[in-house]
Amino acid sequence: MISEISQKKPRQIGSLPELLAPAGSFDALVAAVAAGADAVYLSGTRFGARRYAANFTEEDLARAIEYAHLRDVSVYVTVNTLIRDAELADVAAYLVWLYEMGADAVLVQDAGVAKLARELAPDLALHASTQMTIHNREGVAYAAGHGFSRVVLAREMPLAEIEEIREAAEAYGIGLEVFIHGALCYCYSGQCLLSSVIGGRSGNRGMCAQPCRRQYDLVAGRKDEYGRPVDLRPVPLDETYLLSTRDLAVYPHLDRIVASGIASLKIEGRMRSPEYVATVVNIYRQALDAIAAGTWSPSPDDMQDLALAFSRGFTAGHILGDASIMGRDLPGNRGLLIGTVTGYDPGRREATVLRDGDFIPAPGDGLVFCRDRPGGDEGLVLRSPPAVRGNRILLPSPVPVGRGTRVFLTKRAGLEERARSIIARELPPLPLDMRVSWEERVPVFEGTVVAPDGREIRFCMRSDAAMEPARSRPLTGDQIAAQLTKTGGTVFTIRNLRLDYPGGLFAPIGDLNRLRRSFLDHAASALAAAYRPDDEAVRAAAERLREFLPALTADPVPSDEPRHPAVAVYAATIDEVRGGAAGGAGAVFFEPQVRADSGVFLPLLAEAAAVCRSEGADLIWKWPPITPRGFLDVAVPLLPSLAAAGLGGVMVSGSGAAAAAAEAVPDLPLYGAAGLNIWNHRTVGGMSPLFRYLTLSPELSGADLAGLVARVRQTGSGMLFGFIVQGNLEAMVTEDRLLRVAGAETGDAFYGIRDTKRRIFPIRIDGEGRTYLANAVETSLIDHLPALIGAGLDSFVIDARGRGGRYAREMAGLYRTAIESGGVAPRLKDAVKQRSCGGITAGHFLRGTSEE
Repeated sequence: MISEISQKKPRQIGSLPELLAPAGSFDALVAAVAAGADAVYLSGTRFGARRYAANFTEEDLARAIEYAHLRDVSVYVTVNTLIRDAELADVAAYLVWLYEMGADAVLVQDAGVAKLARELAPDLALHASTQMTIHNREGVAYAAGHGFSRVVLAREMPLAEIEEIREAAEAYGIGLEVFIHGALCYCYSGQCLLSSVIGGRSGNRGMCAQPCRRQYDLVAGRKDEYGRPVDLRPVPLDETYLLSTRDLAVYPHLDRIVASGIASLKIEGRMRSPEYVATVVNIYRQALDAIAAGTWSPSPDDMQDLALAFSRGFTAGHILGDASIMGRDLPGNRGLLIGTVTGYDPGRREATVLRDGDFIPAPGDGLVFCRDRPGGDEGLVLRSPPAVRGNRILLPSPVPVGRGTRVFLTKRAGLEERARSIIARELPPLPLDMRVSWEERVPVFEGTVVAPDGREIRFCMRSDAAMEPARSRPLTGDQIAAQLTKTGGTVFTIRNLRLDYPGGLFAPIGDLNRLRRSFLDHAASALAAAYRPDDEAVRAAAERLREFLPALTADPVPSDEPRHPAVAVYAATIDEVRGGAAGGAGAVFFEPQVRADSGVFLPLLAEAAAVCRSEGADLIWKWPPITPRGFLDVAVPLLPSLAAAGLGGVMVSGSGAAAAAAEAVPDLPLYGAAGLNIWNHRTVGGMSPLFRYLTLSPELSGADLAGLVARVRQTGSGMLFGFIVQGNLEAMVTEDRLLRVAGAETGDAFYGIRDTKRRIFPIRIDGEGRTYLANAVETSLIDHLPALIGAGLDSFVIDARGRGGRYAREMAGLYRTAIESGGVAPRLKDAVKQRSCGGITAGHFLRGTSEE
């Protein structure tokens, strides 16, 4: 086949943002396209953040990209997990293959993967996944400067800040994408380790076990001299699913989102059914088109259908400042509230339900009686119309249900049928011109297909066999045309047909049909090729891959340069600063438990600096993991004077915070916290221009950690590396003010949540009021120090926040003693365990993360 492709025109969707739909399977992809999505996001079987979706094999992924492109729908492929060094070669090959297949963009979390993609295939568009936790203007600018064309913002961002960022993003040439519908995470995406620390199933690897949907009790007590809980008591609450969020639905306010100028509106749901995708995408498609026409107003029927497709109860989310984000009463699908049980007749096995609105269920509807106790839900399918008594209805219930039990409609008869009718829609066919001539009885086809974006694509096809001279009944031109213009089951319609037929020839009808099918296949291939890079660009990417592979697959060579690791301590109070410095810490990373704009903040930092100087330690100001506009506007102006007064540096967890600090005081040392998710040496290379020191991810195994450091040392980099060796690992950071549920004030009290296995996860509140959840078991690597020292680490970090000055002093002293003895300190493990909270674990250092 020979084809000629005119230049692709920029995609134009008028003044509307792109509608981006999930596709966890090929059937869901078909549903999204039929329902009117402008783009879909999907994943291969590896390197995607939804490992439990059906996902796509490479063969299916190639087919999916072609299917979508034939219908002018863009395809974004998620490569948004964190990647070990040992996997970089496979990721590199996968990126080049996606580029060759014509993927419109890849979504990336790992900065090292993004760097690799830019070097291998510079034309492959990069989208910064929400897993990168970008939540400020500086983060967007950083992404733009590192080759990203779009940023998926953190779901916690309010619309006012998004609009401010959008104005700046236009100058950077980068688009913004936000979630508008579907499940919400309790924790900031990319900062959640709860599933990982509980069972090894890392959300950063697409394996989240959703512990936020489980039951927990809130508990309170005093703290002992090591910050551990004593005299614990449950805090009485009406709700037990303390971390469970409602589902996002901005539908009633969609016009406000559209007016903000956001580039893309994203629907969550790669684990959902094709019927769910069809229903939700269709409703938002119709709403967007009505907004463009100036005729839109929110429809209660649409909102009802959204709830019945799947809903844990809806919220307008952080983006629209909705305070009712949490759904702590139920963690699962609740659909539409019908009413509340007011009585039960055991003889008739019938419940009387006070209706919550005007809705009356019909035969075929699915209902659930939701009790307060776990596992107490009872479901049924209504077989006959219910009796209606004014504002009450009588519903069958074979199991007794008590007063106050809520009744939800979870399945609406006919909704799935409507969804299937959406999926079965026939999209407008693409015009195709055909010219057929004969060269020595061999049919030669010339085609011109008009792509959805208006491009004309020309191609040629020559038959592999000649037609025979007719013996008695030659085919007429009309007979040939009748067979060649049948296009049913394809995306094409023959617009013009020209036959330069010499006459007098014959071929079986089956042969003509085969020629037609081959011609239409050639048309589809030519159209699909128009969305792929040209052969020269593909060859260049493949050649770059060949050049990269030896370095990516080479075994690391450990450095024989001796390292003399220091002890570092995280502190949240001046007592913890004093304890860490007195215990021999070389650096104290101080994250004050007061607001940066409070009157006591600067005096507190000054006191901490004086304490550290007196003990010969460096004071590093540790910023919180989340640094929105309000924090940066206060914190950044403080840096010049603090640097002049001897501040040793700033520790940050995000690229935006790093960029802001570096711009304010270019030579102030920057320290990277664990929230940067450093998993491989390519990420370190990308961070090197900004950072002096990086904390490696606590999810790395000891072998992965050692290999990473060795690879970086081989490059001659002077980067310093820290690793958290002691403390209850920070597992979540959230905007939910959990303690407000109980009207609690922290002070010196201990608060935590307790799961059904009686494990207690400590709660910490930072100076900005955010809630942090720590692992129930304390990480302790004191008996693994020889391996850690041998790995070439520069700093062993003890997280003493919330544990008090005595813990900070004694734990720092224990680790310093262990280091001075060469790391061999068997008796010290008992001393560490005696001071621990919840027992001790080596965490991921020995086992890594689960891949099952």
